[in-house]
Amino acid sequence: MTVQTASHNAERDARAINARHAHGDGHVDPNEIAIGVVIGRTSEFFDFFVYAIASVLVFPALIFPFADRLTGTLYSFGIFALAFIARPIGSLIFLSVDQVLGRGTKLTIALFLLGGSTAAVAFLPGYETIGGWAIVLLSLFRIGQGIALGGAWDGLASLLALNAPENKRGWYAMIPQLGAPLGLIVASALFAFFLTTLSPADFLDWGWRYPFFVAFAINVVALFARLRMVSTPHYAAMFESRELEPSHVMETIKSDWRNIVIGAFAPLASFALFHMVTVFPLSWVQLFTNQRAERFLSIEILGGIVGVIGVIASGLIADRVGRRYLLGVTAAGIAAFSGFAPQLLSAGYTGELTFVLIGFALLGVAFGQSSGAVAANFGSTRRYTGAALTSDLAWLVGAGFAPLVGLLLASNFGLIAAGGYLLSGALATLIALGVNKELGRRIS
Repeated sequence: MTVQTASHNAERDARAINARHAHGDGHVDPNEIAIGVVIGRTSEFFDFFVYAIASVLVFPALIFPFADRLTGTLYSFGIFALAFIARPIGSLIFLSVDQVLGRGTKLTIALFLLGGSTAAVAFLPGYETIGGWAIVLLSLFRIGQGIALGGAWDGLASLLALNAPENKRGWYAMIPQLGAPLGLIVASALFAFFLTTLSPADFLDWGWRYPFFVAFAINVVALFARLRMVSTPHYAAMFESRELEPSHVMETIKSDWRNIVIGAFAPLASFALFHMVTVFPLSWVQLFTNQRAERFLSIEILGGIVGVIGVIASGLIADRVGRRYLLGVTAAGIAAFSGFAPQLLSAGYTGELTFVLIGFALLGVAFGQSSGAVAANFGSTRRYTGAALTSDLAWLVGAGFAPLVGLLLASNFGLIAAGGYLLSGALATLIALGVNKELGRRIS
C-alpha cells in the first residue's frame, strides 16, 4: 500500500508538470515520447552494465575468493545469468499488476525494485565476512533485478513505433536502442575513474560500490520521466486507441507462440554480439593479459561511441533498404566477424581496439533495428504482451549465457571457439528471417 500511495503521488506530480508544460489541449509534444524512451532504456542498461563490469572486476575476488580467478569469474557469470532467467517471471507478475493497478503503479514498483536490488548490491559484505550468505544474497539481488526488468516494460517503444511516419519507422525503431551504448559509456567511465584514482585495495573495499548508488539515483530520474508519459490522459488514450494494453498471457502464448519464438530468434545475432563485445572481452583481458582494466574500459567507451553512431545509422539505412534486409546483411556480417575477430583479443592493444571498434560498428547497426524485429510480429490486441514476452525470450536465449559460454569455450578451446558461439547466433537470425515469410513481410 505504501508503494501504491507513492505511485499515485508520483503520477499526480507528473500530471501537474504536464499541466504546466503541455499544449492548451493537454497534448504533450510527441518528441517527448522519444526522450522518455531514451531516458528509460539508458537507466536500465546502466544498471545492467554496472553489474556486468562488477561481475568481472569485483565479484570473483569479493564473493568467490576460495576459487581461482577463472573459476570465480565463471561462477560470477552464472549468477549474472539469473536475471535473464527471472525476467520472464517478472513480466508475468507485472502484467497482472498492470491490469489491476495500472501502468503507473506497475512502473513505480518495478523501478523501485530494480533500484533497490541494485543499491542493495552496494552494501553487500564479502565472503570473508559472512561466508556463503554473500553468494546467496548476491543471487537474490540479481534475481530481483531480473524480475524488475521484466516489470519495467512500459510500451513506450511500441507507442513510438506505431506513431512513426510510414517512411521513418526504421528511424524511430532505433531510438530505444540508443540506451545500450549510452549506458555502457557512463558505466565504463565511472569504473575507469575509480580504478584510476584508487588503490586496488580501496577499489575492492569500497570504490566499486559507488556506481551502484548512482544507478539507484538514475532510476528515480527515469521513473519520473516515464511516469510523465504514461500517467497523462493524452498518452493513456493513445495506449488504449492503439490497443497497447496487456492481454492474457496464456492466451497470447497459445495464439502467438510461433511469433514469439521466431521473434526471439530474429535478433539473436545482435543479442549474442551484444555481450561478446562488452562483457566477454573484459573478462578475457582481465584473466589472460597483463593489461589494466581501466585501459580496456577506455576502449569500451570508444566502442560505445561507435555504437551510438551505428544505432543512428541503422535508422537511416533501414528506411532506405528495409529492416528485414538490414537484419539479414548484418547477421551475415556478424557471421564473418565471428570467424576472425575474437583472435584479435590476443593481439595486444591494437588487436583489442580493432575487435571492439569493428564489433560495436556491427552491433550498432544490427542492434539498432532489433526492437523492430521483436515488436512487429503481433496483431494490435496482442502486441503489448507479445512484445514483452518475445523480448524476454530473446535476451534469455541470445544474451543471458553469452559471457559464461563464451569464457568457458575460450578458456578451454581457444578464442576461435568463442567465435563459434557468436556464429551460431548469426545463423539463427538468418534461419529465422528465411523461414518466416510473415515476419519478413511485416518488418520489411
